[in-house]
This record gives sequence, structure tokens and C-alpha cells, in this order.
Amino acid sequence: MDDYAERLLKNMLEIYSPSGEEWKLSSFLLGELEKLGFHSRIDDVGNVIAESGQNSPTVLLCGHMDTVPGNLETRQEDGEICGRGAVDAKSSLAAMIVGASKVRNEFPGKILLLAVVDEEGHGTGMKHFMRTNPLNVDYAVFGEPSNSDNIVIGYKGHMNVTLKCTTKEGHSAAPWLSENAVEKAMEIWSLMKGKSEDTIEGKSHFHNVTGTPIRIEGGSSTNVIPSQCEIALDLRVPPEQSCEQVLNEFRRLIDSYLKSNRGVSISLHATNQVEACLMNADSTLARSFSWAIRKVRQKNPTFLKKTGTSDMNLLRTALRIPMIAYGPGDSRLDHTAEEKIATEDYLAAIQIHEKALGQLAVLHSRNN
Repeated sequence: MDDYAERLLKNMLEIYSPSGEEWKLSSFLLGELEKLGFHSRIDDVGNVIAESGQNSPTVLLCGHMDTVPGNLETRQEDGEICGRGAVDAKSSLAAMIVGASKVRNEFPGKILLLAVVDEEGHGTGMKHFMRTNPLNVDYAVFGEPSNSDNIVIGYKGHMNVTLKCTTKEGHSAAPWLSENAVEKAMEIWSLMKGKSEDTIEGKSHFHNVTGTPIRIEGGSSTNVIPSQCEIALDLRVPPEQSCEQVLNEFRRLIDSYLKSNRGVSISLHATNQVEACLMNADSTLARSFSWAIRKVRQKNPTFLKKTGTSDMNLLRTALRIPMIAYGPGDSRLDHTAEEKIATEDYLAAIQIHEKALGQLAVLHSRNN
């Protein structure tokens, strides 16, 4: 089975699948899952949905097929498998598939495997699955890198915010006569950033609002003071606050700023709002994976809270069930040209999935 597991991952890495171009990988995985004995299909957006078993409990194992753009050579050397998606997150998805296939005949309930599209984009795959399928699930595991030995229990929320600043035009030869929209927009962003950083003392970044400009546009001519500026912001929201609460705080800050800047107009517009999620580290699911990690790796896992966002955030808005994220790989290599996974860690993650699902069945039976 180790040979198959390595071959499966290498084949998946060789299929370039940036967000929006997952169809070839969907077709490949459909065939593999059917060979492994799962009842499988591809839905209207390209998600692969595979099922095995019935009754209780129902466990959702969800991984994503898409990667960020930028194809990399797939190769295996020095005990590592390299390629785009080796960390984020084809090795996690492959480990789920192989681990679940090894235990599916003994598992007393239902295993629901979901390989989604567009996780790196706008969550199209997960959103479509949630709209079009009954969410009769008891536990959910998301395939994301956690270094094999750790378990992710939290993700920050996320929203894209556009800050627009408008002033009157003026001649660049007399900048003291007109407000500069670019300067004013940067002043506002500096105030927003400062307000967020004021709350960091004594807390981790996971529990604070953080953000960064990802695009700035302004100005129309070389001799005209800019009257328009637009800043695109990527904001990350802690579980203590909702996206709307954060927006309202910033709007109050802007209202106060405008009282002493009468010639300036400022607006905020938010899109792609996803709320934060923080799960219980003592849930039946988390304890099952903890037990499995101790058995396989001979060490106690660390429970991680990540400043990024995943499809776990989306499902959490609809279901209040135990969830975790787990998978092999060093997340510091996400989205880089050095994506690689240690073969040993990948194979260990498969064993951990197998043992964790078995332990989950035992603990679920005891609790019910």
C-alpha cells in the first residue's frame, strides 16, 4: 500500500490544477476512488464526492484539489516528494483517501470523502456542496498541512475590503491648496492599522484583527494632485469578533477622521466575508486524532490556531459539529517554489487517519 500511496500522490502532483482548472484531477480521482471501492461522482462544479458505508457516525473528510498558480516539476529525491501542491494540500487529500480506504470496510458508520475545487479562490466547491447536499454529518476533518504531528482547531476569519478616498483635484505645483487622495487614503489605513495593533499587547496575532494592503491605485496625470485613491485590503478577523463588528469599528474611526477633514470622502466596501472558527480541543474527534498521533509518532500533538482561513470556516457557519484540520507538510512552504513533503511524514499521516477513524468509532459508540 505504501507504493500505491506514493504513486497516487506523485500522479496527483503531476496534474497541474490551479483554481478553476481542476477538471483533469477530478476525473483522475474519480477513477481512483472507484477502484478503491467508494461510490463516487463528480458534481456540477467539479467536486468529487465519494461515499462508503452507512449508519452512524458519518465522518466528512474534505480536501481541496486546487493549488495556487505556478507549475513546478514533480520529482522524488532524498526521501521527499516535490511539486506544486505537495504541501497545500494534495498530500493531505491523498493521505485522507488512502487512510480511509484502509479502514472503510471495518468502519461502522459512513465515510464521506469530498475533494473540492476553488478552496484557494472563493470557496466555490464547498459553497456548492453545502447548497446542494444534506449536511447530515457528525464530524468533519479538513485536509490542510499541520506537520503530521499537530492538529489545527482554529482559523481566523477573512474579508476583502476596498477603501475609496475622494478629494477635489488640484495642480501638483501647488500641493498646499488641495488635499491629496492618495495621502489621505494612506492616513486612513495607518489609523485602521494602528487601532488593530493597539489591541495586540498580551495577545497572539490569532486573537487580533490584522491586515495588509494588497493593491493601491490613484492619480490620473503627472501634473494633477490625485482626487481618487483606492486601496484593496486583506483583513483577518479573530473569533472574538465578527466581520461586521470589525467593519463598524473602522467606520466609526473614519467618521471621526472626517470631522476634521471636511474636503475628504471615504467609503469602505467588504466582499468575501468569512467568519472565524475556533473548535474544542477536547472533542471526541480531536481526542481521536491526538490518540492516533501519539500511537504513530510517539509524541503529544500541539493544537494549532492559524491566522489563515480554510473551508472549515465555511462549513462551521452551517454545522455546529466537531471539526479539525489535519495533514502532513510544513505550512511555511505553502505557495512557494520549494513545496515538498517528506515521504515519511506523508505515510505517517495515512496511518494516523486510519487509526484515528478507528478510535473515533470506538469513542462515538461509548458516548452514544
